[in-house]
Amino acid sequence: MDFIAKEVFVYSMIEKNKSEEEIKELVDKYSSLIFRISYCILCNRDDAEDAVQETFLKYLTKAPEFNSEEHRKAWLIKVSANISKNMLLFRIRRDTVDIEGIRDVGIHENDFEIFESIMSLPAKYKIVLTLHYVEGYKCKEIADIVNISEEAVRKRLQKGREMLKEEMGDRL
Repeated sequence: MDFIAKEVFVYSMIEKNKSEEEIKELVDKYSSLIFRISYCILCNRDDAEDAVQETFLKYLTKAPEFNSEEHRKAWLIKVSANISKNMLLFRIRRDTVDIEGIRDVGIHENDFEIFESIMSLPAKYKIVLTLHYVEGYKCKEIADIVNISEEAVRKRLQKGREMLKEEMGDRL
């Protein structure tokens, strides 16, 4: 995504062990995922873009060591979720969401109606449903990412599905 590429390269000088090409590759690989997670929490495109930039900035300044690519991905998701939650505490949350703008964030046309329904749910259900059904994470992994118990993840998935079923009715 171009909206963060330039910002990230400005900060790439902070991280001495990463080349510009490695950072660009990382941004290309994970920016859409991080944006979707942040958008689910914040319900605002501009705030989600800020959260993506903050996530990559934290990655560059912390320069953590990872055991695997999955470890890196989970770290980025966890950091972006935490940054997004913190942004909700410190910013005035807008009451409306331009749901039409969601078509620009990588949601396929046939998934739009379901995603639109997910976006109407409270944040604690949106994040677990998105991580589980869109990104394919297991309950244990989601629990680690959002800092809740596995049982809480399962309950939120169950309640989220019930809420979706109620909202979508026969369309599901």
